[in-house]
Amino acid sequence: MRSATRGSRSRAGAPASPKSRRRRRLWIAAAGVLGVAVAIGVSRIDFEKAILEITLPLRHDDIIRQQAAEKNLDAALIAAVIYEESKFREDQKSSAGALGLMQITPRTADVIAHLSGGTRFVTGDLTDPEINIRYGSYYLRYLLDRYGGNEVAALAAYNAGVGNADRWGGAGLGLEGIGFPETRAYIQDVLEKRAEYRDKYAHDLGLAR
Repeated sequence: MRSATRGSRSRAGAPASPKSRRRRRLWIAAAGVLGVAVAIGVSRIDFEKAILEITLPLRHDDIIRQQAAEKNLDAALIAAVIYEESKFREDQKSSAGALGLMQITPRTADVIAHLSGGTRFVTGDLTDPEINIRYGSYYLRYLLDRYGGNEVAALAAYNAGVGNADRWGGAGLGLEGIGFPETRAYIQDVLEKRAEYRDKYAHDLGLAR
């Protein structure tokens, strides 16, 4: 749940973005894995699994499936949000204090706890993958309901806050109406990754092909 800000430089003519540099590092790592695989004779299937683990990781799929079923969410969407927020690193912590797989701030967690009746919640719980995914999924469901099922608006609110999503158009918000380039890119990336998770992990996520 990273906060987006104004005043970003245009990407044209600018240095490579952190996201581009991360992707380049991923592919360099994948190339290294390829070299090792060739050297030791790893099978093509095992090699493809190794590359997928680097470029599109998936962990805690049992929790994701359970939360998707319980909260009527697309499991691939939950996985895509986790990927975009933390790359499935459980110890991830942002400069704004967001914690865990779905990068939930203590303030947002308090709101979720109040809405869901989680009166025993403490901030340290956000480092627990099950609780983090449960809270993040609850918040996604809440935002989708708030914006009438509009995924763009819900993801905009997840990234930039409800106040901004409301100001940009609320339930009628489209990508073109988003005021922060970072948030627009965030939504596009999440939706792109959702399609990849559906394609690569349909069985693991309990999705019909």
